[in-house]
Amino acid sequence: MRPPQSWRRARLTLAIAVVTAVAFLVIDVLNYEEWATIWGGFIPARLAFGQDEAWAPFWLTPLTATLVHADWLHLALNLLILIFCGRPTEAALGPWGLGILYLIGAYAAAGAQYALAPTAAIPMVGASGAISAVLGAYAILFGRNKVTLANQRLAMWLNALWLMAAWIVLQVIVGLTLAREGILIAVGAHAGGFVAGVLLANPLLLLRYRKA
Repeated sequence: MRPPQSWRRARLTLAIAVVTAVAFLVIDVLNYEEWATIWGGFIPARLAFGQDEAWAPFWLTPLTATLVHADWLHLALNLLILIFCGRPTEAALGPWGLGILYLIGAYAAAGAQYALAPTAAIPMVGASGAISAVLGAYAILFGRNKVTLANQRLAMWLNALWLMAAWIVLQVIVGLTLAREGILIAVGAHAGGFVAGVLLANPLLLLRYRKA
């Protein structure tokens, strides 16, 4: 499948990018970074310790966390991947398909991070997990095999794993620049979101064209 050249079928991708950027800009201008990180970040330990009324509802934080970023570099990298992969993915799956993918990706990322560290008290912020789902779907729909194997399905999965590894490495590089601020990269969240995207790509494609 060849990625489309037009942006007309990528309006939801652009809308998500704009909302995410505006949310960061407002938080940055008002100097609410620390408050936003605690209020909207996904904190696994909150499930065990209960709800604090001063924070966003725990069940909603996988989504609110996508609107909070550590700094401009963190935001820029996420939006770059979202725009690059989101345009062709939305064109293939449609806006509803991309919306479902992004939503489930955010929760899959939070679920994976919780499974790895259920007592962690460090907030997880950023749209990386949800965007990882978009990247995973992109890998299945548009990825070119980097290896030559008789089994094309296996080759496709190896290519998807290669993209996931490259994405996580990029995030780790960004994480090294943020480490001085006490911000850690949630590798489990990236993997969880990516796997969700890989698994959802074909079902969402079939759902869109079920009546074709």
